[in-house]
Amino acid sequence: MILLTRAVVQPWNCDMMGHMTTRFYVAFFDDAINILLGQATDWAPTTPEWADRGWADVRHEIDFVGEVPSGVIVEIYGTVRTVGRTSIQTDYEMRRLHGGELAAKLAAKTVFFNLAERKSTPLTEPMLERLKSWMAAAPSHGSEA
Repeated sequence: MILLTRAVVQPWNCDMMGHMTTRFYVAFFDDAINILLGQATDWAPTTPEWADRGWADVRHEIDFVGEVPSGVIVEIYGTVRTVGRTSIQTDYEMRRLHGGELAAKLAAKTVFFNLAERKSTPLTEPMLERLKSWMAAAPSHGSEA
């Protein structure tokens, strides 16, 4: 897996028991998903070549493994698991920076989307090539992109 992002768990990210809430796990993972999509496909929503094309998450499955209190720095790693005609499946791990303990895992399915037509659209050939090579070249946990 490749390191995608780091974040500090703030007090406002936590519930009344002092642990990060589900809404912020999802937000942190969502940031990582967008970073992975940009790195693995060269997709950039602000460039003309990508006008009217984007992504739609259609499935998230989160396993909460360890508690994450305020003040902890987390790292999120990710990799591309499978590539389809219009979608990709990706896996992520959230780990504590100090100690490396696993906090949560996410399995996601994301569909390439035509924003004007409001439906899935095939991944482009350059995207497929980048995804396949990125998937094959993805280093193990602890390595940076």
